[in-house]
Amino acid sequence: MSHELPVNAAYIHIPFCRRRCFYCDFPVSVVGERLRGETSGTIAQYVEVLCQEIDIMPVFHQPLITIFFGGGTPSLLAPEQLQHILVKLDSRFGISSGAEISLEMDPGTFDLEHLQAYRHAGINRVSLGVQAFQEDLLQVCGRSHSVDDIFEAVDVIHQVDIPEFSIDLISGLPHQTLDRWRESLEKAIAIAPTHISIYDLTIEPGTAFGRYYKPGDQPLPTDEATAKMYQMAQQILTTANYQHYEISNYAKPGHQCRHNRVYWENRPYYGFGMGAASYIAGKRFTRPRKTKEYYQWVKDGGIIDTQPTPPDEVLLDTLMLGLRLAEGVSLAELTENFGQQKVETIHKCCQPYYEKGWAEIVQGRLRLTDPQGFLFSNVVLAGLFKELGE
Repeated sequence: MSHELPVNAAYIHIPFCRRRCFYCDFPVSVVGERLRGETSGTIAQYVEVLCQEIDIMPVFHQPLITIFFGGGTPSLLAPEQLQHILVKLDSRFGISSGAEISLEMDPGTFDLEHLQAYRHAGINRVSLGVQAFQEDLLQVCGRSHSVDDIFEAVDVIHQVDIPEFSIDLISGLPHQTLDRWRESLEKAIAIAPTHISIYDLTIEPGTAFGRYYKPGDQPLPTDEATAKMYQMAQQILTTANYQHYEISNYAKPGHQCRHNRVYWENRPYYGFGMGAASYIAGKRFTRPRKTKEYYQWVKDGGIIDTQPTPPDEVLLDTLMLGLRLAEGVSLAELTENFGQQKVETIHKCCQPYYEKGWAEIVQGRLRLTDPQGFLFSNVVLAGLFKELGE
């Protein structure tokens, strides 16, 4: 099961943003238009504490084969700060020569010189937070970049020749129509990234959007419209030779995100930084989400005081994550790890979904169909959780 697998992936949380997007409920710290990666003050202090956390983390396996800098806006780090973190990871765990090293970046936060320095430090995959190609929709989201910033950022990425380049888009935004969604998809394809991630807007409590809107209210698109957006993305992107390999993700052949597959396959991973989650030795743990508490936790020795995930929960996690993938989950592996009886229960529970055409078994794997099964994944998972959770 998961805790017997090698731990060779690391997520690094960089919490700084120029402003908080209206849909965001991640642990972030707003630094405004300050200089990037200031050599003293907030960002520099955070990098030092983060490196202290890396130093005190027990080493389970080495070397790392995927590293993902997420946020926040990791492109607010100075290249030297990014390099400092990577050198620390390498000295502690080792970094494989073929490792995938991803950096989330926002348009308007970097130029050619910075990206060249990131590339030199070891970054070989960039995930660009585009979200929309319409000026008014960017403003509705509270994004700090313009449409011009997007095209300037893409031009820089192409100049530096980053091997893996992904862009993020959001569907279901306030005032977003099917025609505008089609326009965003077509502009995304024209940019020619190797990977495209598409997220359906979720209204989270405690966010600005959570105060402005109630799910189902205008100007949010209707559920029917967002389902059409999902189907439109699937049709347009697969026609453009992007493989729909996960519910929200599309990749050119050979360009899937190796780091995110670690999560979907329920494999273990290190997590570092404020609010970061890790899954090691069968234990899931989330670090404190506030700066002061996180600093204190590191100072106190970074103790992970939590119990291993019970087998029934591991099974539910395996299904919840694995059924996001186009290939689904291996029935042989489920039987080996959780027993024949559990697999028979899963089959029984999925019977109505097989009949509806939402789920199927192909070459010994249980998977959701695309796009219908993916669209109704929450219904399928709710049924499985109810049956298996009793």
